[in-house]
Amino acid sequence: MTDSLWLEVDGLTVQVLTGIYSEETHLPQPLRISVRAKLAMADHYDPTTPLSASKNYMHLKFAATEGIPKDVHFVLIESVADHIIDTLFLQDEKVDEVEVKIVKLAIAEDGEAIGITMRRVRK
Repeated sequence: MTDSLWLEVDGLTVQVLTGIYSEETHLPQPLRISVRAKLAMADHYDPTTPLSASKNYMHLKFAATEGIPKDVHFVLIESVADHIIDTLFLQDEKVDEVEVKIVKLAIAEDGEAIGITMRRVRK
């Protein structure tokens, strides 16, 4: 097994214009988004290691919130996940892999988590 470093932002609630049904297409709906990004690791992290040796986790939060265009209708939540992944790959070459989990909160009836998990490796 190799060493790995994953930055994570979990459980963000974001209003996104998405969906295929007529009741979904005119208003944003709440999605619960979690993002994990695997980074190229430094050999060692000591108390004085600068942030440039890692990544600011607020960039993950931005990609899953403010980085999603408010005026674009994403037919599938898969396209929302792809947009987040593309944003993170463009931000930083140290990002080797991204995993995005999206749960559609509006369709849950008994608190179940209905959605997708997408993982992409930098090519």
